[in-house]
Amino acid sequence: MRRRDLLATSALMLAGLPLIQRAQSAEPAARTAFDFAWLKGRARTLSATPYAAVTSTYPAALQQLDWDGYQAIRFRPERALWADTSLPFRIQFFHLGLHYREPVRMHEVADGNVHDVNYDASMFDYGRSGIDATRLPADLGFAGFRIHFHTDFAHDITVFLGASYFRAIGGAKQYGLSARGLAVDCGLTRPEEFPRFTEFWLVRPAPGATQLTVYALLDSPSIAGAYRFDIAPGDTQTMRVDAALYPREAIERLGIAPLTSMFLCAPHDRRVRDDWRPSIHDSDGLAMHTGTDEWIWRPLANPAAVRVNAFADSAPRGFGLLQRDRNFDHYQDDGAYYDRRPSLWVEPLSGFAKGAVDLLEIPTSDETADNIVAFWNAAEAAVPQQELLYAYKLYWGASPPVTSPLARAAISWSGIGGIVGQPHDYFSWRFVVDFSGGPLASLAADAKVEAVVTSSSGALELISARPLQPIRGYRAMFDVRPVNRRDSVDLRLFLRANGRALSETWSYQWTPPAQT
Repeated sequence: MRRRDLLATSALMLAGLPLIQRAQSAEPAARTAFDFAWLKGRARTLSATPYAAVTSTYPAALQQLDWDGYQAIRFRPERALWADTSLPFRIQFFHLGLHYREPVRMHEVADGNVHDVNYDASMFDYGRSGIDATRLPADLGFAGFRIHFHTDFAHDITVFLGASYFRAIGGAKQYGLSARGLAVDCGLTRPEEFPRFTEFWLVRPAPGATQLTVYALLDSPSIAGAYRFDIAPGDTQTMRVDAALYPREAIERLGIAPLTSMFLCAPHDRRVRDDWRPSIHDSDGLAMHTGTDEWIWRPLANPAAVRVNAFADSAPRGFGLLQRDRNFDHYQDDGAYYDRRPSLWVEPLSGFAKGAVDLLEIPTSDETADNIVAFWNAAEAAVPQQELLYAYKLYWGASPPVTSPLARAAISWSGIGGIVGQPHDYFSWRFVVDFSGGPLASLAADAKVEAVVTSSSGALELISARPLQPIRGYRAMFDVRPVNRRDSVDLRLFLRANGRALSETWSYQWTPPAQT
């Protein structure tokens, strides 16, 4: 794992976690039969008891590891789970250290029977880490694990590491944004709570299997939960997720299917403009397919202050954080390869009724810090002694599994408004959005295409839409003259001809730059 990849996964997590984290359930796994019903029962029982915060023993030597020292600890591939078989999947484990300070219990499930997977220092090569393995506890435990597939056992395809975070790759074999099991009170004025996956059950795959099943127990002060992941590698890696949640306490904002990413800068948002690269982001927009069959594209931003937006919906058909711009020239990064970062799409299957897709955007000046979170927030608050059941499918790859039949917003720009060469004695800001695909390429040359723009405040000026042959689409442009320089402005734009929508809806919240 690359340094920026690992830190991006853990940056937000660390903000709310103590150095010695809360302890996992001490209940032993001494049983012979295992299924999801049993795990749900265990989570429900756990939620009926007070959350026990205990101090875990964490060796001082591991506390003192820096980045290079932690990276020097390598798992020995020949010790991977199922490495001595011809099975299509293998599991390697992460050592405790650096940001990962509390052990996670691991189990193998074979023919319904559970076998503990125990830590053994001989599984690891400690290299130049400076760690004397003989001085570590024999029952130290693991920090997490990664999944390898037979098409390329040398490289992992999925990682579960830190709190309830996990990540996966698509066909480009590049990690990027992360998902989480759950988000609790994310984006409120008080500190966020970070539930943890405290135990995993790895189901031994059948010979020739094309998917791997993983179960997990989640725990935190306000909620417990049981999870099942059915993971299928491919050019688009898919995961079916089934979650059973049992609140201990009332939860104000429960984030289902949370996605976490990084956005630093792009042509439409250059608030951070001291880097030579044109664009730096793991994702460039939030896409939504609403229950009313509207397609919405919201370009991400790196705001000057934390902001949360909610997009109300009922029975959403899908949402996700996407990396639409896949042009290397727009990034010029031959190390991070942001143009190859996967998009992540959520397809709700059950449990998603009335609520909203929430989007949290946090200021950052550092590309190693995740500052974007999106999740489903049910309208009905979670209360104790309740069972909440959700099922959804995750798609990790270059593009979502479904696309709008309408034209999509390919890229956005913004900059100073006005007409070049003419006096401009007031402040305005220009937005430029290129639309391509859908019906645009087949429009008649004399088609009367209009840009339909609405604004929550301020005046709209110089609205236009004109053909753009290089992309076989249209370029929409407009200026916004704000009422003041303090308040944010909500903007919406789509293309229309003869009363019919030609494009998805481009939606953006713009905060005018401070007056100088």
